[in-house]
Amino acid sequence: MSYSIEGRTAIVTGAAHGLGRAIARHFADQGANVMFVDRDEAALEHELADAAEKEPNIRFFGGDLRQKLTVANLLSATIDAFERIDILVNASRQCTTTDPLATDDDSVAEMLEQNLFTSLRLAQAVARRMIAQAERDPVEGRAHGAIVNLSSIAAQRSQPELMGFSIATAAVDQMTRSLALALAPHHIRVNSVAFGSVMSASLQAQIRENAEWRADIRSHTPLGRIAQPSEVAEAAQFLASDAAAFLTGQVLTVDGGRTLLDAVAAPAH
Repeated sequence: MSYSIEGRTAIVTGAAHGLGRAIARHFADQGANVMFVDRDEAALEHELADAAEKEPNIRFFGGDLRQKLTVANLLSATIDAFERIDILVNASRQCTTTDPLATDDDSVAEMLEQNLFTSLRLAQAVARRMIAQAERDPVEGRAHGAIVNLSSIAAQRSQPELMGFSIATAAVDQMTRSLALALAPHHIRVNSVAFGSVMSASLQAQIRENAEWRADIRSHTPLGRIAQPSEVAEAAQFLASDAAAFLTGQVLTVDGGRTLLDAVAAPAH
């Protein structure tokens, strides 16, 4: 099976910044047609205006995907630009701290809306489009579509100040499994990438302010380093490609072994 996504059309959300941008750019470099999507339209314009003029496989769309009309407009814009949709990468995410005991803290609801419900509604809309185009114009020997969600190892870890994010990412993992079963009869695969610490621009800034944090992350990661955004992008490409043709409903963990560690040391003998 091939890892190639050349010629396929992908929608990547959260593509103005961080991992979303890294994934979208990587997909474009691999020859996919990519619709870069983000609520920050100004950042998309700044980053991609020249690229969209020079590279026919790059387009961008700014809008708030919490609105149903925006989702419909996104699909229409993608079809107008590239004629079909083969891949969706739900990379838009929100991570803020939570006060678990504050009754007026709305961060859990906000993170569920951004990380779960927005991704779910878009996945449903894209899946319907994939089903319709497969019925009208099937591609022999190829799955009808692939959906890749971005999750986090926070779904498996419990830190009170990250309660909202942990709940939301755990829900994304369950959404992945449920959609995988629902869409399997239509030959649409759904998987997710759960990542640990990744050297994004925001993490770089935080490490500059607290050098000890870098050492702490490394000491809790068996491979002894922090992942590069390209490593998450390559995992997303694998799940979107025919190389993963028999994988669905899976959470691929890219964390350097961090979730394998038990914080409690073994007893001394």
